[in-house]
Amino acid sequence: MRRDPTSFVDIHSHLVPGVDDGARTVGETLDSVERMTREGIRKIVTTPHLDGSLTRNWPLMIRRLDEVTEEFERAAEAVAGSFPEVEFRRGHEVMLDVPDPDLSDHRLRLAGSRFVLVEWPRLHLPPGTPKVLERLVNAGVRPVVAHPERYIGIDLDVAWSWREAGAFLQVNYGTFLGRYGTAAETLAIRLLRRGWVDYLASDYHGRGGQGVSRRAACQKIIDLGGERVLTYLCRTNPQRILYDELPVAVPPLIPERSFWTRVKEVFHPEAE
Repeated sequence: MRRDPTSFVDIHSHLVPGVDDGARTVGETLDSVERMTREGIRKIVTTPHLDGSLTRNWPLMIRRLDEVTEEFERAAEAVAGSFPEVEFRRGHEVMLDVPDPDLSDHRLRLAGSRFVLVEWPRLHLPPGTPKVLERLVNAGVRPVVAHPERYIGIDLDVAWSWREAGAFLQVNYGTFLGRYGTAAETLAIRLLRRGWVDYLASDYHGRGGQGVSRRAACQKIIDLGGERVLTYLCRTNPQRILYDELPVAVPPLIPERSFWTRVKEVFHPEAE
């Protein structure tokens, strides 16, 4: 595996055919990978859904992981044949529907690292989420919370408590294009302004629709004054996962100037 600092890396998608609500066929997987390459993405860690509660039943979990592995290997062979420039790897998006999932199997982890992409059930926040994340960290897992901006009842205090517990945050590209509503977009921008976002990813479900959206979302972030953070969020930090390395701290966005500050600059430019 060659480290390429110029490659865009995507750590959240659903491209294993027929195993969740993502791609249904190998053909849809290949179409999805083509769409991602058009967005400049050359390294993909695809992450089919898996319930954390399943990990407490070892025989059922192994059966499920074996099923996903078979389909992933079939898709990976097709991707390698059609897109030899693409590095196609696998993890899971684990739903934390129990407070103590067993995440020891390397197939649950992003590209076999210690990082695991996690989410909360049905976009609701159960009580005690920081403690759950802290427990995972103490067990040697590096949790990456998927799309924190989308959870019902989420605010900056909750997001900070997750970071204090040792978790990292992955925001979806589509959020900056209004795909999940104004509240999600506003929170995502506020997280960026504080430097609390560690990764951006597509969460692409492999069925056409609204697409991968990397370029359009990055332009929106550039318009917000965030050009310097994009390398960290789309290249450096997601690529570091492939080497089991902690993310680099992302600088906060330049604070947005208030209306009265802009008026002051017009009438009293010497104050700058």
